Amino acid sequence: MMEQGPSSQPPPQMMTTPVAVVGQQFCAPYVVMLTVTKKAISLTDGDFVVSDVNGEVLMKVQGRFFSLRDRRVLCDAAGTPIISMKEKILSMHSRWNVFRGDSSDPNDLIFTVKKSHIFQFKTELDVFLAGNMAEQSCDFKIKASWLDRDCTFYLGNTDNIIALMSRQYTVKNVILGKDTFGITVYPNVDYAFVVAIIVILDEIHREESED
Repeated sequence: MMEQGPSSQPPPQMMTTPVAVVGQQFCAPYVVMLTVTKKAISLTDGDFVVSDVNGEVLMKVQGRFFSLRDRRVLCDAAGTPIISMKEKILSMHSRWNVFRGDSSDPNDLIFTVKKSHIFQFKTELDVFLAGNMAEQSCDFKIKASWLDRDCTFYLGNTDNIIALMSRQYTVKNVILGKDTFGITVYPNVDYAFVVAIIVILDEIHREESED
């Protein structure tokens, strides 16, 4: 069973308007509990596998073996691309652009993610939807301690939480070299969007660790 977020967090609140970033089909009128399993290396299933509470695979992230270093692709269970994530080279804020399907066409841009500050002790990300070209105020904010796999998603610069992530420990995962964490996506919030942010968070942390 997936772990709930920290007990100090408020209970999930129903969003009056669906937060559909990638697509309405990824919004559910109830809390969506997901398990994300990160594998050290995989030539078949991908680096990340996303499953529901019944263990059914919903999404996979195309394995690094098949991807360019600065590009990741989130696919459905059948392998059809949902979104592609591309890092902007030589960006001081670790900027990532996210596009529909397998595209990298600016016309297919959905949202952009970047670090809130160049130097930060704990990871903070700002997310800007494609229509927010001025980027004066973020549409979503993520605050994370990636080493602890603890992450909170907020609606803009507010205290309104839309999703949580926490690490799951099992003996089996430790033995198999898997990193597993649970995601609690609040009602009417796009869970494909949340998964995409987690993949980008992992990429940013990996790059910082290599520096």
